[in-house]
Amino acid sequence: MPKAGQARVPTTAEWQRVFEVIQDHRHPEKNTAIMQISAKLGLRAQEIALLQIKEIARLKKSPPGFTLYKVMSLPAAYTKGANAMGRSRPRYARRTVSFSVEAFDQVVAQIVDLAKAGIEVDPKRFYPTVKKRAGQSRDLPLVDEDLREALATYLALRLDKHPLCQDRCRVHFSL
Repeated sequence: MPKAGQARVPTTAEWQRVFEVIQDHRHPEKNTAIMQISAKLGLRAQEIALLQIKEIARLKKSPPGFTLYKVMSLPAAYTKGANAMGRSRPRYARRTVSFSVEAFDQVVAQIVDLAKAGIEVDPKRFYPTVKKRAGQSRDLPLVDEDLREALATYLALRLDKHPLCQDRCRVHFSL
């Protein structure tokens, strides 16, 4: 019996039944790809909906087409708890600049040298880089043949309908 709060995992027979039923409904290619991603990679619905073509395949311009990656890198921004939908994205405004004493001395020396040479000094040039907190992406192997076939079928169909779609297009796995 599963622990409280854990979802029940469908059996192989139940997954087979899901894939059979999908074939009789609208958009079987898209729905098969969605369910293969869910079954084989364990992605959540929101993570699947946010997927972009660039995470799954590399587009080729000539001849038109794509190549599926062997490993998909799921950005940390898509994952649970990462505010993937951007509903409450904080607006960051830099108010303070932190320097070590040695770094400050180096900056002052550079500014003095520029001033002596008569070169205009732009203060923004001397700010230290902002360290943005970046979560870790998840690398997911795309090795299962059924998964690769479902993705290839759906992407081929999708790119045939929208040939001008660039790398940043959503895969449109919206549920």
